[in-house]
Amino acid sequence: MVKSRPHVILSAAMSVDGKIATRTGNSELSSRKDLVRVHKLRASVDAILIGKHTQMIDDPSLTVKYVKGKNPTRIILDSVGSIESTSQIIKTCKTVPTIIAVSKKITQKNIVRLEKEGLEVIKCGQNKIDLKKLLHILRKKNIKKLLVEGGGTTNWSFIKDGLVDEMIITITPYVLGGSIAISLVHGEGFGKIAQAPLLKLKKINRMKNELVLHYTI
Repeated sequence: MVKSRPHVILSAAMSVDGKIATRTGNSELSSRKDLVRVHKLRASVDAILIGKHTQMIDDPSLTVKYVKGKNPTRIILDSVGSIESTSQIIKTCKTVPTIIAVSKKITQKNIVRLEKEGLEVIKCGQNKIDLKKLLHILRKKNIKKLLVEGGGTTNWSFIKDGLVDEMIITITPYVLGGSIAISLVHGEGFGKIAQAPLLKLKKINRMKNELVLHYTI
């Protein structure tokens, strides 16, 4: 484990053709059994992180369900702090510790609004969030294990910056298609295979029609 930042686990469920949601944003791919596994994983980490687009589309609570366990600290990447006050994250932030990571583009008005709602605002980065700086700050807050649940652009940001230590990916028995459907890793992508991280397959679990692949980097 790198001591200057948390140990980062990237977790996702995807279709056979590598999509994490349909073209309309529907992302309910996992079976009940896989959801139980994911929520056990959530309960084992210190914090869970998603990007603003995932927050907007899914409006998740990011809490632990299906199993007993503590809720991890929730972290939302939101450069300008535009998360709506009607979101599940803000509605529950007085009972579940929540951090909004923003850039210096955020207005003072939004900072005041978010802090009034009970969120902790961490400013890091000029025009976009500096992930390396953010992880350094989180480590100082004693967050040792971080679960990243995407979406595709957030996954790309972590992977291209070399900030992922493990990947746990469920392959679900669907083929979604669609050129605008979000892939497991979106963004610009690597130009050459030699630039991409070489994953080490540590474990495969079969759950009926699903496969859970556990990689380390």
